Amino acid sequence: MQFIETLLWPLRWLVEVVLVLWHQLLTYFGMSPDSGATWVLAIIGLVIVVRSALIPVTVRQIKSQRRMMDIQPEMKKIQAKYKGKSDQFSREAMSRETMALYKKHGTNPFASCLPILIQMPVFFSLFYVLRHASENKPGIGLMDEELTHNFNQAEIFGAPLKMTFTQGWESNNWVVVGMLGVIVILMIASQFFTQLQIMSKNVSDETKNSPMYKQQKIFLYVIPFAFLFSGVTFPLALNIYWFTSNIWTMVQQGIVINTMPTPGSDAYRARQARLKAKGKLTDDDKKEDSAEAVQPPQGQRQQPVSAKRAKKKNK
Repeated sequence: MQFIETLLWPLRWLVEVVLVLWHQLLTYFGMSPDSGATWVLAIIGLVIVVRSALIPVTVRQIKSQRRMMDIQPEMKKIQAKYKGKSDQFSREAMSRETMALYKKHGTNPFASCLPILIQMPVFFSLFYVLRHASENKPGIGLMDEELTHNFNQAEIFGAPLKMTFTQGWESNNWVVVGMLGVIVILMIASQFFTQLQIMSKNVSDETKNSPMYKQQKIFLYVIPFAFLFSGVTFPLALNIYWFTSNIWTMVQQGIVINTMPTPGSDAYRARQARLKAKGKLTDDDKKEDSAEAVQPPQGQRQQPVSAKRAKKKNK
């Protein structure tokens, strides 16, 4: 754990700077320095800064996902080419062709994980900042002894921000237990809703018919319950950070679905209908709609036409 703390030292310093600057700004406008409301708003301010900085990464993620969809036909050709071949030479050749395809189109399958991967070090940096503060240890940056004392005195509705669910249970502080219970339920609900609106509105019809989509639907009901661990293990202040970040994700995802939906999805068709009603469809949008309209339904086989029937049809 000491190694991780050392590795996160620069990020911990930045987290302290942002948190303390928000705290000072709020106290400048008359809020009490040891008030729980002041520290909660400072934590929300930290979320705003972090998530705003991640907007370019999120946009890149969305574009990468679009390119991944565009290359699916070429990807299927590569998979069909090496289907049934399990020797090492074939696996390496398939891997090389796949990576070359990703490079050609400027995408990769891990781009969708970037926002969450970047957020995790920030989350753990805040964890160490708050843990040291709860142990009356000054931080490594602007979190001095006075601010550390202020944080330790901070309560929201009688619940100390430094306390965990376990500590609340052992000390019979039912306000902490109740607040963390409510926050965990809201985090699970917000995560579930965020994933649900992606899978129900922003997934193309072709993807919905794939086996991978059916597997992902299972995770829809499993992943949100990972927040049970954070609710029990992490202090109230850290759970407030994570919940606020969840709300940001949910709202941001709703905006993305409405403005940049996946082609072929329900959200895309709804957006096209709105633009058509307003007379704002571009030529590119009309071409995409025409291409989608002429595609045969998935799984429906085209019947062969005899020469006689073809002649009659042409007449």
